[in-house]
Amino acid sequence: MFGISGWDWFTIGLYGVGVVIIGIWTALRMRDREDFFIGGRRFGKLMMVFFSFGAGTNGNQAVAVASATYRNGMSGIWFQWLWLFATPFYWLIAPIFRRMRAVTTGDYFDLRYDPSVGALFSVAGILQVSANMGVMLLGAGTVITAVSGGEIPVRLAIPVLTVLFVFYGVAGGLHAAILTDFIQGILTVLLSFMVLPFAFAAVSERAGGIGGMAGLHKLIDNPEFFNIARSGEITTFFIIMLATNATLGIVCQPHTMATCAAGRNEMDGRVGFAGGNLLKRICTVAWMMTGMCALVLYPNLTSGSEIDLTYGLMARDLLPLILPGLVGVFLASLLASVMSSCDAFMVASSGLFTQNIYKRFMVPGKSEKHYVNVGRVASVVIVALALGFSYAFTDVVEGLKVFWKLTAITAAAFWVGLFWRRATAAGAWAGSLVTFGVLALTEWRGFDAIAVRYLPSFMVFEGKFLESWQILIYLLAGFAVTIVVSLFTKRAPKERLDRLYGCLNTPVGDNEPHLEPFTLPEGVEPGKPNKLIDHPDLEIPKPTLAGMSGFLVFWVLVVLMIVFVYWLSGVGAPAA
Repeated sequence: MFGISGWDWFTIGLYGVGVVIIGIWTALRMRDREDFFIGGRRFGKLMMVFFSFGAGTNGNQAVAVASATYRNGMSGIWFQWLWLFATPFYWLIAPIFRRMRAVTTGDYFDLRYDPSVGALFSVAGILQVSANMGVMLLGAGTVITAVSGGEIPVRLAIPVLTVLFVFYGVAGGLHAAILTDFIQGILTVLLSFMVLPFAFAAVSERAGGIGGMAGLHKLIDNPEFFNIARSGEITTFFIIMLATNATLGIVCQPHTMATCAAGRNEMDGRVGFAGGNLLKRICTVAWMMTGMCALVLYPNLTSGSEIDLTYGLMARDLLPLILPGLVGVFLASLLASVMSSCDAFMVASSGLFTQNIYKRFMVPGKSEKHYVNVGRVASVVIVALALGFSYAFTDVVEGLKVFWKLTAITAAAFWVGLFWRRATAAGAWAGSLVTFGVLALTEWRGFDAIAVRYLPSFMVFEGKFLESWQILIYLLAGFAVTIVVSLFTKRAPKERLDRLYGCLNTPVGDNEPHLEPFTLPEGVEPGKPNKLIDHPDLEIPKPTLAGMSGFLVFWVLVVLMIVFVYWLSGVGAPAA
């Protein structure tokens, strides 16, 4: 039926029934907003690792990396490894979010500046989440279309996917998302590696029995495709700018609050956020290698939408040769990867609307049940916006680029406000609007035609303004404007800043009750500041042993991963 066998439908159905049951079960145990939007802060390290992995990993990323690799070779790995250099910083970021004792990141902007900046972040967050979910749905839809041999078109696959994750996400909130992400995380790892061994076997057959990387080197005649940083678009500078944008922008992704703060304590958040994302970096290697195999198995694809199909085409052509029902396992894994991300994003963005717009400006003082129900309605509306994005994007790689850039809109406001007391609401507004303005101008289709005539050659590639320079310019503009405008506008009230930094300086206690955002329990005194620089306007804390030890360990792991992929690129290469 629809190009998919009965055994495969059975596997998919079994998975769908399972997640629906989890959604109903968690909905019956729902108590308040904290349960719905932040999961009740009751999860340990293992659950947090799989939640962070599941929320940040999805099938569209596999599609995008395989597609980018098909176009650019092994350097296509950076279309997800852009976050690789940010991973060690996740170890340091997680305790900051946990100590906020907040429900959404909008709560931080609300208290640090004023409610208008909280609302600004909420709008920007909902916009980027909707774009991200749209790309995910598009990526998953293209895989389903390829696996079904075109019998299930993308425009039908996308709404069916949406209905599945909306049901249990709206019913059970973040609690349901975390529980299902444990199962879905395992299935996502399976998705990442399932096709690869069979793809290598097919490459070996075409290479006359020469397997592995040696077979790829024999059949791919362009040596540039085995460079992990090459001339053209994906240069070393491009990789540096992607990593910088990712590190600065990750704190402004709405789901980051939950992935850092849904654990029982700070260490749960640290292990979960950094460890879960490191697992994703490992899966990215498998996606890249799948794309390299696709170059050999499907050499004549040209358009972006055709290239996006490669991941699904290999599953359709290779898995049924091994065992009936494997395509169903593959599709269930794909569904799991998309749903585990979309449910977390949906709940986080509905929390922004409910907590920082609806409750703050529209209808304050209502019951917890009322706000949970509003969050459920907001979830559906935000998903509808995401559906619009999914139909607007023409291919997955281009859609993914739009999402990356949107994460940086409020980055300057977050970081400058975190470390500098002098930052003001006017500065936050000005910096965010300038960042968005520069981004919008340089994304305008007519910009290249006008600007490239006046730009130096190193800023242009194939008649287009290079995205590496675009990122550098909008980041510098946003941070500079935030600082300059803050110097000439009124400071935030001292008592409000003392409350914020008092919480950030106070570790979260065992079984600590959570009240309002940035509120310490009765009897707990704010921690004393331990500043790296003794200046009244600077709030840069001294490094701790736990913080720096984990930070260094993750840097070692990052370097080892890069060394491994560099070594892998030369395995089986012909002698010079």
